[in-house]
Amino acid sequence: MMNPKPTSVEEYFSWFSPEIQAKLQQIRDTLRAALPGAKEVISYHMPAFKTTEVLVYYAAAKSHLGYYPTNSGVEEFKKELAEYVTSKGAIQFPYDRELPLELIAQIAQFRAEEAKFRAEQKKKR
Repeated sequence: MMNPKPTSVEEYFSWFSPEIQAKLQQIRDTLRAALPGAKEVISYHMPAFKTTEVLVYYAAAKSHLGYYPTNSGVEEFKKELAEYVTSKGAIQFPYDRELPLELIAQIAQFRAEEAKFRAEQKKKR
């Protein structure tokens, strides 16, 4: 069953166990620090951070925390992500392991730079 659309990040978090909420909060705090200019939004039923475009999404799944920095974010950090399950635009961080917070922040910052560059290119056109 698809969860209803959360109206806030807090509501989204409230749907999960305290253990999963703790992981979600860790990633949220990391992204807030890494992306000071970004706005927290709910997009595609998931918490996300946005500037001129959505930079990254994250979500709780059954056995992992999903991190969705779009395809470029996964491609750019392929080497660093070798030990994780990845697919086009998605990374799975298993719950039974520490979250790689520094890597999560680096990927988010890469996406912020990319979005900024794209916005500047658009202005030039």
